[in-house]
This record gives sequence, structure tokens and C-alpha cells, in this order.
Amino acid sequence: MPALPCTVAAGNETLRIDLGERSYPILIGAGLLGDPASFDAVPRSASALVVSNTTVAPLYAEALLGLLRQRHARVELLVLPDGEEHKHWATLNLVFDALLTQGADRKTVLYALGGGVVGDVTGFAAASYMRGVAFVQLPTSLLAQVDSSVGGKTGINHPRGKNMVGAFHQPLAVIADLDVLATLPERELRAGLAEVIKYGPIADAEFFTWVERNLDALLERDALALKHAVRRSCEIKAAVVGRDERESGLRAILNFGHTFGHAIEAGLGYGKWLHGEAVGCGMVMAAELSVQLGLLPAHDARRLTTLIQRAGLPVRAPALDSARWLELMRLDKKADAGEIRFVLVDAIGHAVVRGAPDADVRSVLERCCA
Repeated sequence: MPALPCTVAAGNETLRIDLGERSYPILIGAGLLGDPASFDAVPRSASALVVSNTTVAPLYAEALLGLLRQRHARVELLVLPDGEEHKHWATLNLVFDALLTQGADRKTVLYALGGGVVGDVTGFAAASYMRGVAFVQLPTSLLAQVDSSVGGKTGINHPRGKNMVGAFHQPLAVIADLDVLATLPERELRAGLAEVIKYGPIADAEFFTWVERNLDALLERDALALKHAVRRSCEIKAAVVGRDERESGLRAILNFGHTFGHAIEAGLGYGKWLHGEAVGCGMVMAAELSVQLGLLPAHDARRLTTLIQRAGLPVRAPALDSARWLELMRLDKKADAGEIRFVLVDAIGHAVVRGAPDADVRSVLERCCA
């Protein structure tokens, strides 16, 4: 898949996701959260709400509020509890409470300062409040920078399925400040690498090889390596979303590993495994199913499993009952009339979406579960 054109200025880069009137910039670089120019795409307004969490807000909220007060007459901060287990209706309602208390109107701008949970909840609130207000993604985790902040998917979890309640609502901009990755916990960094690794098998064999060769540099938080990983990941996702905004076809490939991974998260209880940990293990299982169905050579599946293991991610799934696995996966958003649709690979760099006989799925579960 060809890279999208990008402009380079002062070491930082700007990609553009092409969605007609909903197009927006993705800024990637160092020091972006402290640069007023980063927010040029955001209109001035009477009010704004910054939504963050208990981990990120103490690190970055105060400086951001000071900068945003140059653009908005009133800027409030809402601090949510941290963790996937809080991605539900009650947390979403905290955002609505804050907006109503503030007297927010249709010109109010929301800012999502945090990882994937903050971005998804804030985006869903923006999609719903007064039937839609503007928001900006300020992703502070690697996973959010390379995946969840781009593309306009917003939502919350339901006890029976992950991200089953939500809306498509594109942000005004995505501002990925690489400096914030310095404070990211090690486990979160490794979880984010799962989404980086994902882009190679589904779309770019050369990038997959690059990740294999540069994994140690990524784990050591080498600035140039992280910048390339974030940029290439965003290029691929922007290209896919630009062709299929609402996941009617091509965009489904971005869910490689997620059908198994979401079942792990829902089956264990949200928050037990990080999303990236579940996706990493889910990619191993999806690759095994690809081999089982005769699509992928076994050595390519081993290559992917080795890379995921090197990243410090789990490659053995929890021992859920096979009937429970199938029940959870039939709730996947790609399912069609009860048939589970899997994102599989028939070569490193090319994904396919198709069903699989339950017997083959059970065989993979037997081999891959602890």
C-alpha cells in the first residue's frame, strides 16, 4: 500500500486523512503539545473541555490548559478514572455531566488527552452531545498514536462485547506528540507495539521486516525509530480509512488479531489484559488459523509469533471454554448473520476477510490456549 504524501517541517510531519469535508491533519513530532501552531486547525470558541485520566492529567493537563486558554475563553478539565474497565456508560455520563454543567454549546471543542480509552469515550461524547460537537485527539500512548486516535471510531464497551456501542465521528485533528512516550509505562509501550506490528502482516511486508530489525530500538524508545513507526502506521491507517471510512469492506483488515483479542478481553473481564496484549495474542491465533486453512506458510506464522514474543507480548491465550470463545466471537462487529468473519493473512503484507469452519477454529484454540 503506497504511503500518503506528507510535508516535513522542523523535524515534525503532517499527514492528511482524506475524507472530503471531514478531512483532517495528523501531526507527528516532538514538542507538539506545547506549540500553539499545533492547534491551527481548531476553531476558537467560547468554551472547551479537556478530558483526561488520573494517570495522564497530572503530567500534561496544566500546561495544555494554559495553552488552550489562548484559543477558548473558558477551558475546563475533567479527569476520568484510568483503565479499560472504566470504558462504560457511567464514565461516558461523566463527560455529559461536565458539558452540561459548563453550559457547553454546539461550538464547544472537546480535547481527548490520554490513551485509547480517553480517546474513545471523549469521541463518543462529542458524537452524541447536541448530536455532534468538535473534538481533537491528543494521544499519549503508543497504541493510541498508531491506531485508536486515527479514523473516527469512538465508543464504549458492553459486558458482552468490546466497543459494541459507539459512533463514527472524525476529529478535527490528531496531534501525536512523541515526547509523551517517555513517561509511558513499559507494559503500555509493549502493548502499543502490537498495533505497530499489525500493519506489516496486513499491508506492508517491508515495514514488517523493518520492525523485526528495529524492535530493540523501539523498546529502548529511540526517537527516530518511534517516529518512523508512528508515521508509517498512521500512513497505512489513513490510506485504509480514506478508502473505507465506515468499515464496509477494506477497513476490516485493520482488525487483524482483534476477533480473538476482543474475546480475550471480554472473556477475562476488561482490564485484566491490556488491549495490545490481547491483540498480540490474537494475531498469533489468526496466523495459526491462516495456516490451518492453507492460506499462510507455517514459517511466516512462526516469524510473526517470534516477533510478538520478542516484543514481550503473550503468545498463549487464556483457557476459555471453546463454546465461550465462539459465543464471544460471534458478537464481533464483523460477524455476518452469526458467521464469524476473521481477518487472516495469505502472505506477509496481505490480508483477507473470510469465515472459517468451527472445527478449524476449535483446532486453533486447542493449540494456542494455555
